[in-house]
Amino acid sequence: MSSDRSTLLWRGRPDGKPPTLKDVARLAGVSPITVSRTLNQPEIVRPALREKVFRAVRESGYQPAMLIAGSAPQESRLIAILVPTIVNSIFADTVQALMQTLTKAGHQTLLGLTDYSAEREEQLVAALLRRRPDAMVLTGTLHTAASRLRLSQAGIPLVECWDQGERPLDMLVGFSHEAVGQAIARQLLTRGYRHFASLTLDDPRGRLRRDAFRAELARQGLAAPADVSLPPPATPALGRQGLARLLEIGARPEVVVCSSDTLAHGVLAEAHARSLRVPAELAVMGFGNLASAAHLLPALSTVDVRGAEMGTHAAAVLLARLAGAEAPRKRDTGFELVMRESTR
Repeated sequence: MSSDRSTLLWRGRPDGKPPTLKDVARLAGVSPITVSRTLNQPEIVRPALREKVFRAVRESGYQPAMLIAGSAPQESRLIAILVPTIVNSIFADTVQALMQTLTKAGHQTLLGLTDYSAEREEQLVAALLRRRPDAMVLTGTLHTAASRLRLSQAGIPLVECWDQGERPLDMLVGFSHEAVGQAIARQLLTRGYRHFASLTLDDPRGRLRRDAFRAELARQGLAAPADVSLPPPATPALGRQGLARLLEIGARPEVVVCSSDTLAHGVLAEAHARSLRVPAELAVMGFGNLASAAHLLPALSTVDVRGAEMGTHAAAVLLARLAGAEAPRKRDTGFELVMRESTR
């Protein structure tokens, strides 16, 4: 069978029974063992072949037996939580509130680290679903096609945290990163700043905030600010390197907007080492409102994203669904700009 999409037209089984693995294999033009391998170990299958198999799964409506809700034990009492990192983590408040609330309700939690990689998340999703958890919490709304397919077929409550979006897998608890970027730009413009730079951790949410920040400046007629993109995870040392790179390329900003408080901490340290007075010669804006932010010298201006509230609400909607009750599909937990001494 050709791999052209026009060949992937499912007309159903003549006996009306649910599609089988062999039906998927016939539709995709591959062997049943290839379908099985793709569903169970997608990371070892070529991307083009993997997409062809998953497309056939979507077209046929096939549901792997291990993912059919009725095939799992009645209750595993296990809830999986996927986050990018726990190193100097702005996700800590969310994770702690989640785990405390779920543990108090009698559930076990299993934490997986995606290292800011959608492909790593895909591998973890596949492995965790084999454990048949009662529910799963994911960070953000950007997942691979394979992850979205597996999760949509899992038959368990899902919560995507730390984001808002138009295509939630199930329930969504978080805030708009685009709105954060716009709000930072407007606040700093109101305070008289006109020359900007940004240090951005190379993760999807950080890029969303940066792009919205730059777009808002453009709407106000300002030139695009200098930007340095940094590899995750965030550390103060990385923030120091980022400011050094900005200065090396000739950027002379009045204010540096950082995609995390941890990077901003490093910028403050590098500014001090270079005898740059903050905020008189260089202002600094962070993101996340870590516990340390108010105690830096000078105290850091930042964005409070209400991480604990996100975690508590995510746990509440999961527990409601697991109890058979209705739960809201979307909750915007909002954010707050916290302006301190690192900006004038």
